[in-house]
Amino acid sequence: MLPELLPYTARILPGLLLIGVCFALAREPLLRIVALVLGFVLIRDAMTPLGFWRIGTSGPAPWLRFADDAGLLLVFGAVTLLLTAAVLRLDGELRALVRWGRPITALAGLGGGLLIAGPVLLLSLSVPVAERGGPVAAGLLPALLFFALAGNLAEEVLFRGLLQGYLERSGPVRAALLSAVMFAACHAYLASTVTDLGWPLLAFTLYEGLICAFLRLRYGVLPAALAHGLAIFLLAAG
Repeated sequence: MLPELLPYTARILPGLLLIGVCFALAREPLLRIVALVLGFVLIRDAMTPLGFWRIGTSGPAPWLRFADDAGLLLVFGAVTLLLTAAVLRLDGELRALVRWGRPITALAGLGGGLLIAGPVLLLSLSVPVAERGGPVAAGLLPALLFFALAGNLAEEVLFRGLLQGYLERSGPVRAALLSAVMFAACHAYLASTVTDLGWPLLAFTLYEGLICAFLRLRYGVLPAALAHGLAIFLLAAG
């Protein structure tokens, strides 16, 4: 696990240091949010060339697979949770933007996850699993679930907690739409330069972003994060 993490850390560290300086110097909350989003995009997209995940399409339906190393997935998930907690702990102004929601709304999150993943899974039924990433070992699934929930909690805190919360001063529906479109736009490099997936990935992330944004609008960040994490788990579980 350590040999894989060292080159990854070396690759992202210079960019993260610059983004950290931007965050530290920015007094305007929106600029700090933008810096955090840039940092997340860097962390996520750098996983691709180093093989921590694979993403492709089977026809119009995207598929993804993560590294088959449970320890690696657990470390990534735990570090993501720690970084998210640290940011919210250190920046009270940003922390106040996050509306978590109540635990009872978890059912809405489960439904949202099925709604996100369902169409892609149906489109994939006619494609052999070997042509959409291959099978996933059952023993990897608990670590994969933890990683999906932790990583996408961080992403939803950024886009639906901080960004959508900040933008709600211009109206809640407009804020939800903006957060969804910006979420999809932040996958443009992944779709067009890091990979060549193009419009199917952007269409999927826009669809996913709209569902999560309106879950956040109606119920809070936790159901949106559950929906996002569950959908990614279902798509990555083979």
